[in-house]
Amino acid sequence: MGMLQKLSGLLGLGKEMDLEEYMDTDELEGVDILHEGADRFVKPIALESESDVSIVENELSRGNIILLNFAPLAKQQTRLKNAIGELKSYTMKINGDVARIGNETLILTPEGIKIVKRKR
Repeated sequence: MGMLQKLSGLLGLGKEMDLEEYMDTDELEGVDILHEGADRFVKPIALESESDVSIVENELSRGNIILLNFAPLAKQQTRLKNAIGELKSYTMKINGDVARIGNETLILTPEGIKIVKRKR
């Protein structure tokens, strides 16, 4: 029996739906089957408005690492600058860290996790 068949059986999937279809369903978007018992997570969040700043702050306070996509606000430079400034300030206040990892992506870490920012 193949690995996918075993996983399908464990997940209660019938022959009419394969594992790939199951994993692509919308209802599983918030489910982490392999790491349910984790204490912390790496969470992707899109910064679409200033109200998302509080979501990021809440996740950082819970100990999660954030991959922040700020592309949705890229054309609104003032709003983007204010939101990023607020997030940097909060992250430094909790002794976390912030680094740019792409053209439109930041990584923000909670207390006690620092980012190596120099290349070898």
